[in-house]
Amino acid sequence: MIKGKKVVVVMPAYNAERTLEATYNEIPFDIVDEVVLVDDKSSDRTSDLARKIGIQHVITHEENLGYGGNQKSCYRKALEIGADITIMVHPDYQYTPMLIPSIAHIIANELYDCVLASRILGKGALKGGMPMYKYIANRFLTFTQNEMIGQKLSEYHTGYRAFSRDILETIDFEANSDDFVFDNQMLCQIFHAGFEIAEVTCPTKYFEEASSINFSRSMTYGLGVLKTSAQYWASKKGLAKPRIFQAKK
Repeated sequence: MIKGKKVVVVMPAYNAERTLEATYNEIPFDIVDEVVLVDDKSSDRTSDLARKIGIQHVITHEENLGYGGNQKSCYRKALEIGADITIMVHPDYQYTPMLIPSIAHIIANELYDCVLASRILGKGALKGGMPMYKYIANRFLTFTQNEMIGQKLSEYHTGYRAFSRDILETIDFEANSDDFVFDNQMLCQIFHAGFEIAEVTCPTKYFEEASSINFSRSMTYGLGVLKTSAQYWASKKGLAKPRIFQAKK
């Protein structure tokens, strides 16, 4: 705990057997109270390994629900077990859990309700091996999103992020897509609800075992990101009421 706030790490997993243990071993358990891993019907031994290394909450989907569907299970479980601060860490070892203390303290001290670990602040992305086409797409989408929704984030596409309980209880994350655009929809929901988002510099590493989406899925994601930004703009202008920005039922 930090200042009496329970810290829970959630790990949305898919075929993460080769990298899970290395990621888990870097989690700072002096402040992290519990870990939740949701296995989205992996074809390897991800769930078995998670239990073997001592992860307290292992949920295995009987069907593959997608990246967004996986996160929904993560956040439902985090709320169920009383998380005050929920930190998503991908078990593919692309992001280091060593940043957890810095991220968690920002929320615990009530400075911000959401913190993103940015690969773009500094030189972490290219230095860590991010493919150039992904870097360029990241910069283009981030610039466009900032213009459309009136914010100044360095990137919207990191998978390393933390939320206060207030955020998870306020936004309707269940209304979001089950695909990769879930991440972007969630950030737009957070801004739409009036919360602010902090960023910290994050090193990253790209290697064979690290998860990544192919070019075709990246294009689908990019179009989904632009659609979400357009929905945000329309909602703020009073021109539409997309479901993702409506009050939680």
